[in-house]
Amino acid sequence: MQSARKEKLAGWGNYPVAESYTLTPRSEADAKSDLEKGKIIARGLGRSYGDQAVNENQYVAICTKLNHFLNWDEKEGILECEAGVSLEEIISVFGPKGWLPMICPGTKFVTIGGAIANDIHGKAHHIDGSFVNCILSFTILLADGTTVEASRTENADLFWANFGGLGLLGVILKARLKLRRIETTYFRQKSLKIKGLDHMLEALDRYDHEYNYSVAWIDALAKGSKLGSGVLTLGNAAKLNDLPEKLKADPLKLHATGKLSVPFFFPSFALNGLTVRMLNRVIAFVQNSPKEFVHYEKFFFPLDAINNWNKGYGKRGFIQYQFVIPEENGKKNLTEILEMIAGSGCTPFLNVFKRMGDGQGILSFPFKGYTLAIDFPVTKNLLSFTPKLDAKVLSAGGRLYLGKDALLQENTFKAMYPQYTEWLAIKRKYDPGNRFTSNISRRLGLDIA
Repeated sequence: MQSARKEKLAGWGNYPVAESYTLTPRSEADAKSDLEKGKIIARGLGRSYGDQAVNENQYVAICTKLNHFLNWDEKEGILECEAGVSLEEIISVFGPKGWLPMICPGTKFVTIGGAIANDIHGKAHHIDGSFVNCILSFTILLADGTTVEASRTENADLFWANFGGLGLLGVILKARLKLRRIETTYFRQKSLKIKGLDHMLEALDRYDHEYNYSVAWIDALAKGSKLGSGVLTLGNAAKLNDLPEKLKADPLKLHATGKLSVPFFFPSFALNGLTVRMLNRVIAFVQNSPKEFVHYEKFFFPLDAINNWNKGYGKRGFIQYQFVIPEENGKKNLTEILEMIAGSGCTPFLNVFKRMGDGQGILSFPFKGYTLAIDFPVTKNLLSFTPKLDAKVLSAGGRLYLGKDALLQENTFKAMYPQYTEWLAIKRKYDPGNRFTSNISRRLGLDIA
């Protein structure tokens, strides 16, 4: 039987920090024995930003050793693997064979189990949807120690409730997922300098059907006529015949393993209004000066090139605040939200804007509309500002991404996700003793009383 170790854990934002008892299961038998210890939550590579995979004074099962490939159907492009397998491991093995994951978020360092728990999405959500669309089925360890299969036709309620369910229904042990056939690991991209919010929304409409992938960087400190200005990047997967001759020599090139690293936490004063304005100019220049053909590493995962980049926000940590609002009255609501952020004094940084398609699932985040993700260093001003921003997002008919949230209050969450009652009914069915719990489940009222 494994022995637990007490240690301080946090999400990628290094906020909040909680002491938890960690376990490292290496087999299904280990995972079952871990259930006997007490309240528990599964954890992958720790790339959720907030308190999704921490458990104050309770147990956390770090599942990264459950990372074996089990079966590969090359004809259908279907991979069966343990849930601790990461997208990086899938890309490294199957990229040279001409396959990539169908859905890629902003980092490849996420496990399949974590991708399901947060129903991750990427730059092509309006085309491809979220991670549920590539999962055929999964095997999950339930609170009573049994393992069951869940799919769209078998235990369908359990299947849908796990996407965006934050790992609160069980420990996902393995999954069957469909990969995407590719000719190259490159993308053909186009960038547009955006003058303001009107221009941004017009450009998204204009190129909606021409490019599968679209994402924009927005200068969140811009005001007045420049509000919503930034750079829109569009792209499509490159075919072999598209590539210039020098890239055709290695069309399925993989990412490099060596990379830069942030070796220590930056001092708190390093990220301020002046430095952010300077960095924004650099980002705008880089984003607006891309090559026509870009490797998937830079296209999907630009920040993966810097190891531990989260330390750049200092020991106080940061949050990534991501919301989605409907397209109806979108310009008006986005204007008001961007004005609130620009005037907040909360030093917004690394702001990503995109369009989302129709949503699925129960607690899954996406729905058809506009989404903006903003990094904020944690300060006293931020803790008083986010409830005001939450209220504005709610009044616009929007909601926050629970997979990144660290500060949302229970009453606001329940107003944003009125379907939580349907999810809680499924929780009572499969985990009536509330064995699977975490800091976020207690904060948002997702535990069984």
